[in-house]
Amino acid sequence: MTTMPFPARDYLPVLRELTDGFATLLRTADPAARVPDCGTWTLADLGTHLGNVHRWAASVVTAGEVQPQNFEDGPGDAGWYAESAQLLVDALEKATPEDRCWHFGGTEKTKAFWYRRQVHETVVHLADAHLATGREFTVDPAVAADGVDEVLGTLLPRVTRWHPVPQLPGPVSLHATDTGDVWTVHPGEPPAMGPAADGATVEAPARDLLLRLWKRTGPAPRSTGDAAAALLEAPLTP
Repeated sequence: MTTMPFPARDYLPVLRELTDGFATLLRTADPAARVPDCGTWTLADLGTHLGNVHRWAASVVTAGEVQPQNFEDGPGDAGWYAESAQLLVDALEKATPEDRCWHFGGTEKTKAFWYRRQVHETVVHLADAHLATGREFTVDPAVAADGVDEVLGTLLPRVTRWHPVPQLPGPVSLHATDTGDVWTVHPGEPPAMGPAADGATVEAPARDLLLRLWKRTGPAPRSTGDAAAALLEAPLTP
């Protein structure tokens, strides 16, 4: 079983590894490659978006307050992206995770949110970049499980910021088959760790669960019950 969330500073080496991997893809792949899960975006567009998300998150962490967003300006090349990632890492290294800070999730308003959020922002877009370049995407199962936990425990409670609340006919248990972690989503209640006594189920390795919750291309999980189908079809993330 995975302990989630990780201590805030434990996300930093993961973030460095992920951002280095993304910069490498930008450096070695065709910038005009289409990103299938991101509409009309090219790989360069994806680099621009993620680099600007990093810069924005760094400004929020530094100020402790909401900051203006601009995710569309910038060259999106490897050098500019690496600079963006370093600005974020520097801001997080200097920050005190327990300090108060604005964020859009459904958890305590501290800077700790941003360590986790930027890891999983990068995980999902690194998966996008791998798909665009035809390369296999792998991620530490514990990191992927933590990403599933973030969707269900931090983003889903605030889903009305972006989408209607999913209408589920009953509880759904999600099982990460490689880590042993289980979450249950009950209609009208906060998600909880552990299985439901009965109800629908979704089973897959943690990586595949994470990609499916973010509506990304990947192997379809095994699922049973109408509530499982409703949850997997519902938009749950920004």
